[in-house]
Amino acid sequence: METRLPLIAGNWKMHKTGDEAVQAAKHLKELTAKAVGVEIMIAPTFTALSQVAAVLAGSNIALGAQNLHWENQGAFTGEISAAMLVNAGCRYAIVGHSERRQYFGETDQTVQRKIRAAVAAGLRPVMCIGETEAERESGQTFSVLDKQIQKGLESFVLQDLKTLVVAYEPVWAIGTGKTATKEQAQEAHAYIRRQLAGIVDDGFARLVRILYGGSVKPSNIKELMAMPDVDGALVGGASLDPETFSQLAHYRG
Repeated sequence: METRLPLIAGNWKMHKTGDEAVQAAKHLKELTAKAVGVEIMIAPTFTALSQVAAVLAGSNIALGAQNLHWENQGAFTGEISAAMLVNAGCRYAIVGHSERRQYFGETDQTVQRKIRAAVAAGLRPVMCIGETEAERESGQTFSVLDKQIQKGLESFVLQDLKTLVVAYEPVWAIGTGKTATKEQAQEAHAYIRRQLAGIVDDGFARLVRILYGGSVKPSNIKELMAMPDVDGALVGGASLDPETFSQLAHYRG
């Protein structure tokens, strides 16, 4: 039976100039050279991608992007295409992060289009979903997740989704210091896996990696990763420091 290789992904958000990103990537590369049984990915800013790609060449760290546009080219000032990301050395693309949804008008429909563009270009999409604190408190967690999954993956077939990664990021736990308990994370991840099985099939759902995102740090990653449906982490603040992030990548000990 195939197993899901854990993925520890770092989203650097709007931090680090090109030079700073290069130094951090070099340090992280050294610290994680012996990490086994885990895949590692970092997503620097667009301006640093090519520089960091050169640093990571031949290492066990994959390069990811924080966003992309759904068109391959055109009059879309300020945007970047999947083809450009591939050319810069990316293997992954984060899609629909809660900050993109909250601040930049990202919708389930644009998420769907961006996933399609990523897949067509050979990028592995990391689809972010999650509920706000108000939605959780009003008992809407599962209905929110269901809508985001159904709309975000609408009209896809199995072949399109073979490289899909899903990141469950409860919005109330991002950058707040709050973290879902391991039981809350497992409950949400198990629900997501069941929904994926309903959309495609059980075999697909068993192989999709579902990451947890939301104030992940060295002190809680082991208990989160011990949950049967938690296959990794999408890390924000704790990914900016190579020493801290390397501890997450070495969570197995």
